[in-house]
Amino acid sequence: MLNAQNISKKFGTLEVLKNLNLQVQEKEIISIVGRSGAGKTTLLQILGTLDQPDSGAIEIDGVNPFKLSKNALADFRNQSLGFVFQFHQLLPEFSALENICLPGFLNKTKSKKQVEDKAQELLTYFGLEARASHKPSQLSGGEQQRIAVARALINSPKFILADEPSGNLDSQNAHELHQLILQLREDFNQTFIIVTHNMDLADLADRKLTMHDGILI
Repeated sequence: MLNAQNISKKFGTLEVLKNLNLQVQEKEIISIVGRSGAGKTTLLQILGTLDQPDSGAIEIDGVNPFKLSKNALADFRNQSLGFVFQFHQLLPEFSALENICLPGFLNKTKSKKQVEDKAQELLTYFGLEARASHKPSQLSGGEQQRIAVARALINSPKFILADEPSGNLDSQNAHELHQLILQLREDFNQTFIIVTHNMDLADLADRKLTMHDGILI
């Protein structure tokens, strides 16, 4: 599903990633842990094609995204990758349904009705159909994060990249999100790469990797 080879990245003279290698299989859940500033988020941004490595190569389902044109890369990112962030990143002026739909509306292969139908299905799956018209400010933290996960799923991505997905949740909502990730792997054949400081979440993964001195252990 994903093959990253010899990925290196510097910021000035600081070498953040050092010839790093990572292979991820379909339906695998990978957690990445390590001290703050170790380069975990930098790696996630590169794997998510939001930043480019200084050297090395990445293939996602046989495609090297950094060889694509700017527009083709944007389409590839939109259609192939899902993102979940610590602070949800929901747009406050839009409803829960509209927030889920937004990446789908950018997907040139889907009609507006197809996107809205899929969003309704996801709301039902997450038990949030009664919250469809609610703005983020009218939702609990746990509900907001489930909407964010639904948004990540709207285009049926090849895998989801999550940066501290439970870092802004209380212990009960964090536990429910952790169990949800396991369920999504089964129900949607979903693959996850998760950066986290939450050891409970990290330990649920198929592989827990530690970022240390710019490499993964």
